[in-house]
Amino acid sequence: MYKNLYIEKIGKKAKIASKNLSKINLNKKNLVLKQFSTYLKIYEKSILNANKKDMTNAESKGIRHSMLERLKLNSQKIFQIRKSIEKVIKFRDPIGKILSTWKRPNGLTIKRVSIPIGVIGVIYESRPNVTSDVSALCFKSGNAVILRGGSEAYHSNKIFVKLFKKALKNKKCDKNCIQFIDSKDRGHVDYLLSNMKNYIDLIIPRGGKSLVRKVLKKSNVSIIGHYEGLCHVFVDREADLNTAIKVVENSKMRNVSICGAAETLLIDKHCLKTHCKPILDKLINLGCKIIGDRTIKKFVLKKMKIAKKKDWVTEYLSSTISVKSVNGVTEAIDHINEYGSSHTDSIVTKNKKTAKKFLSEIKSSIAIHNASTQFADGGEFGFGAEVGISTSKLHPRGPIGLDQLTSYKYILQGKGQIRK
Repeated sequence: MYKNLYIEKIGKKAKIASKNLSKINLNKKNLVLKQFSTYLKIYEKSILNANKKDMTNAESKGIRHSMLERLKLNSQKIFQIRKSIEKVIKFRDPIGKILSTWKRPNGLTIKRVSIPIGVIGVIYESRPNVTSDVSALCFKSGNAVILRGGSEAYHSNKIFVKLFKKALKNKKCDKNCIQFIDSKDRGHVDYLLSNMKNYIDLIIPRGGKSLVRKVLKKSNVSIIGHYEGLCHVFVDREADLNTAIKVVENSKMRNVSICGAAETLLIDKHCLKTHCKPILDKLINLGCKIIGDRTIKKFVLKKMKIAKKKDWVTEYLSSTISVKSVNGVTEAIDHINEYGSSHTDSIVTKNKKTAKKFLSEIKSSIAIHNASTQFADGGEFGFGAEVGISTSKLHPRGPIGLDQLTSYKYILQGKGQIRK
């Protein structure tokens, strides 16, 4: 059988590092993370220079604007990355927590205790901050990690990993707790997915449809899926207009290139005359392109493209939104459950009963009432950072932070009990 010696070597090192990680206490883990944060400050200029190389290469290849926005680093973004690390440092140890305990009639005490997953492989695109976030979260949760970032962020990812390894070495920890596949050969990814079950316990893909499809097709390791963000905002007939304008504007336009950006706006036909034009005018004035159904066309003075079925399943990641009129909350729910990606969906309404129906019947991992879809983020949930947003129905769902990167085992304590 064909062996990829390069990937096999990384896997073996990760397995050993995983065992070594189990011997590192919380204080030492936090010292490593503090050192990493310090290095991000000291070597900021080197990080920005590496990112500049990636930006130049990406621009020369004509990569779309949304990808460039995800790729770009500056002093403010590095400061935010450091802030995320500092938040992770403040969290309690997610390992060794007693999740539940109970006593059986026979006197046996049973405890469910959190443990690391082991070795995690993360395959992702564009964003170099993912390298930092994932490294910090995996390390603190006791997991060794193998990173494979997109080729467009090669230099940025490489320097982040280099600095994390430097922090590990400084604190006398196994530097292979964090490893980076620094070859751009796509064959390495195929091998990682299909031949590394003995070394890797979990694969997390973070990227577009094509990446996730590839991972699902080829991986023989367990997967937590970070699928596309086809997010919706539904403006109910009882929505406060000012709230609706604010929520829709922020959901779509705050940052159009993130997975929590709204891609479809649904408006109850019973409030079209009062709500549709003010909301759409706000978006249009901000430079947003409207693609709507024929009913929506009546409220748009400028030339507007009529929406087709494909528009309801398109993640634009740009200043474009598809808009549809619906007959009440039930039709809105049906539309979202049919065309959405189970990521994040929001309802704007003053009616608590309507809101409750929406929140309970939407299949998505994150359901929101009277707030922006862009709160779909581990940092905004108070997780410090995230590995991604899981849209899978199995554990975990939503933002993947420290606690979501753990498994558990049962510990039984007895006094000589035997089963009859």
